[in-house]
Amino acid sequence: MGRNFEIPDFFRSPVIGKIKAGRKASDPRKKDISPSILDLGRVRFKIARHFGFCFGVENAIEITYGALKENPGRRVFLLSEMIHNPHVNADLKARGVEFLQETDGTVRIPIADLRPTDIVIVPAFGTTFEMLKQLEEIGLEKRIYNATCPFVEKVWNRSHELGQKGYTIIIHGKHYHEETRATFSQARLQAPALIIRDMKEAQTLAHYIRGEGSPEEFARDFLGKYSSDLDPEKHLQRIGVVNQTTMLASDTRAISKYLRDVMESFYGRENLRYHFADTRDTLCYATSENQDAVKALMESRGDFALVIGGYNSSNTSHLHKLMQSRLPAYYIKDALEILSLTEIRCLEAGQVVIREGWFPDRHPLEILITAGASSPDALVDQVIRRIADLCGLSLDLPLAEPENRSSIREQASQ
Repeated sequence: MGRNFEIPDFFRSPVIGKIKAGRKASDPRKKDISPSILDLGRVRFKIARHFGFCFGVENAIEITYGALKENPGRRVFLLSEMIHNPHVNADLKARGVEFLQETDGTVRIPIADLRPTDIVIVPAFGTTFEMLKQLEEIGLEKRIYNATCPFVEKVWNRSHELGQKGYTIIIHGKHYHEETRATFSQARLQAPALIIRDMKEAQTLAHYIRGEGSPEEFARDFLGKYSSDLDPEKHLQRIGVVNQTTMLASDTRAISKYLRDVMESFYGRENLRYHFADTRDTLCYATSENQDAVKALMESRGDFALVIGGYNSSNTSHLHKLMQSRLPAYYIKDALEILSLTEIRCLEAGQVVIREGWFPDRHPLEILITAGASSPDALVDQVIRRIADLCGLSLDLPLAEPENRSSIREQASQ
């Protein structure tokens, strides 16, 4: 899906833009996932090969800002946050866009308050079938701008196909997340659906696949996570697994393989294709690329990592989880969280905290950097500039070669 989107210039970055352009020119097939190097002498930044705005996010931004441009003077509403980045959403609010719901579905402005002349934008996560019906009932179906990520819609389409073939849809995701709520709503139009969060819940599900638990126990274990028409004694005989696109791709693969093995063990290899649907084609390429790039970034080694993204961003949280497994990693929403070279404000276990002594007194210092799919390049640029300023360093230096590969000879200039 290669195309260029119209993105406001203030989301772009001179430094990151040159890095990405250089990598794209030298490696158009994206075979080299080693990090880019920005060597400032005292500090050496190692920047992930893939990070920041993905196809779906750029698509949503183009549609949203286009809707504002095309409808001067009209009231414009987003169903909820357009993407999980506070800077993007704050800019939209400053331009007069109002949000109908919080990210958890809490109503801020009742649908009944909308007028037929209003404009409504569906965010990148998509929305539920029920919400679309409400908008149609008040005559807004022709004034809806749909910014749903095409890869989210791909998951919905695959769910519909599976449902039509008689499979129950198992969704790997967070049941409270907008995207998963939308996918669940779409999936259950065609078949019974169930949401599982992790391998532990997959193992609990296997218990019922084997007929080892009662319907009452199933209702307790999966409260609020399955469709009302799902009968565990009947509808777990044939299943297919899809996912919330921002989950760890490796976790989805592991859960899918585990449930596949359960079905094969219970029903026999010769009957596996009837009881378990192959759904590897629903994994989002951008999520996988960013996560693979982080793994390569970690392999290159460093003193600590900065992971940049909104604090309610699922995909950013998973990048941070990967980084944390190998080295100290600080999850920050922007450059303002870097208070000084002795203090940093960051997200840990769902809480924003201040950590001291985060910046080692070591020369040269190697810092690993990545960002979530909803983070503008400008925010990454500002983080690099903030550290450079605190260290008294200039960015008017050439980019070093990527690790293990000679492919970039661009200049990073302010």
